[in-house]
Amino acid sequence: MSHPIIRDLNRRYTVKKYDASKRVAADDMAVLTEAMRLSASSINSQPWKFIVLETAEAKQRFHNTFANMHQFNQPHAKEASHIILFAHNPYFSKDDYRKRVDVEVSSGHLPAEMYDNMLNGGFTFAESNTDESGFNGHWTKAQTYIALGNTLHVLARLGIDSTPMEGVDATLIGEAFDAELEGYVCEFALAIGYHLDGDDYNHGLPKARLAAKDVIAVL
Repeated sequence: MSHPIIRDLNRRYTVKKYDASKRVAADDMAVLTEAMRLSASSINSQPWKFIVLETAEAKQRFHNTFANMHQFNQPHAKEASHIILFAHNPYFSKDDYRKRVDVEVSSGHLPAEMYDNMLNGGFTFAESNTDESGFNGHWTKAQTYIALGNTLHVLARLGIDSTPMEGVDATLIGEAFDAELEGYVCEFALAIGYHLDGDDYNHGLPKARLAAKDVIAVL
């Protein structure tokens, strides 16, 4: 298939070795972060925080969080152009949701007279995913994965390489970036930049996906 979207996604792969001399342009980062902000989420909850690491000092802090595990991802911390921490709110509350409904009205998306309907009706769905302690991190983490998928697609469109990383230490990230996370939890991150020619064994290999008939049903 020759459609540009399909070409982009066929080109996208998980980078194993970055060229530390190449940086993602500021204009591309502006497009990327705005696209992340526009990601979809259930009930427009937006229960996320995206922390972009671009300075050597910030990336060193991330590098240090691999002290105990997942060292195979550690080189990306310094070699990739940027690291993005995808964090979610594990205790998303009605007051948190109220801020989103406020924006629904102030943006003109929601008529003011529908405020209470959206606040109470929408949060009912969040409550159905919340336990007695107020924890709903499984649900908010799932929303944040939607943002990751959107980000990967945008990166493919921009021609920027990437490496999604579940192999991170959430505990040490929480300690290293406590001030920035403000109670949010980061259980996966994304390295972005440009692969190192000749040293990235995953580059240029054929795409390996199940056949359409195995994963798509049209009724």
